[in-house]
Amino acid sequence: MKPLRFGIKTAPQHTTYGEMLALWEEADNIPAIEHAWLFDHYAPIHSDVDGPCLEGWTTLAAFAARTKRLRLGLMVTGNTYRHPAVLTKIAITTDIISGGRLDFGIGAGWNEYEHSSMGIPLYAPGERIRRLDEACEIYKRLCTEHLTTFDGRYYQLKEARSEPKPTQRPYPPITIGGSGEQLTLRVVAKHADIWNFAGGSVETFQHKDRVLREHCAVVGRDPEAIERSIQTAVNYDDLDATVATVQSFVDVGATHLILNLRPPFPAGIVTRLAEEVIPRIKQG
Repeated sequence: MKPLRFGIKTAPQHTTYGEMLALWEEADNIPAIEHAWLFDHYAPIHSDVDGPCLEGWTTLAAFAARTKRLRLGLMVTGNTYRHPAVLTKIAITTDIISGGRLDFGIGAGWNEYEHSSMGIPLYAPGERIRRLDEACEIYKRLCTEHLTTFDGRYYQLKEARSEPKPTQRPYPPITIGGSGEQLTLRVVAKHADIWNFAGGSVETFQHKDRVLREHCAVVGRDPEAIERSIQTAVNYDDLDATVATVQSFVDVGATHLILNLRPPFPAGIVTRLAEEVIPRIKQG
């Protein structure tokens, strides 16, 4: 059974670079917290779109340079926003800056407002997932091959170079977010080192996990090679409730556990998580 691994997430919306950096630096000094995440959106989501929102990869690279221990990534990159060859170059650069601490988070993309407002095509769901599949293949090949030629349905590369290679070999681990049963979880089965559950009840998580195992059987992948990840919003006023929610997912197999911190951030909240939440959650 994989050990429990706890992390934090600070979506870069309705907050500032400095406020988030303070949390990441605090977490970097707490061994119980192993990973930290941003998101990849150009305007706030699930809230007032007029608020501030920092670009994810730029902020992540800055945090990579300001921390020493935390694994770090975006939960998750929208594949539609960047050509996968360009995205791979960004990811490799961030891995090098971090000294080999990047987890490469990627998903199919979904936010209608961002795409329409910025003139970025939002393809039909099936096409988005097929593009994600090709993007993961391109990422792996550019990280490992000197010259990459790829003739896909959506992307084409001809003797593409991506040097230097990442610090982590063969490539920074792939985290895929999403729960679509027919296509997304099949892509997870083929490519992911970590699968992040898109959200919902424990029962839904268990059902999606069974579907993922079926896809793993079809593609010939050991399902235990893929870590199960969930995100939980921290209830600052009731940390007991946060413990109960996380524990319910741990009991059914989640081991990669992201505690989502939303502004305004209470003083010392990361230390409180390490002292009042994490020690109370037990392996299922």
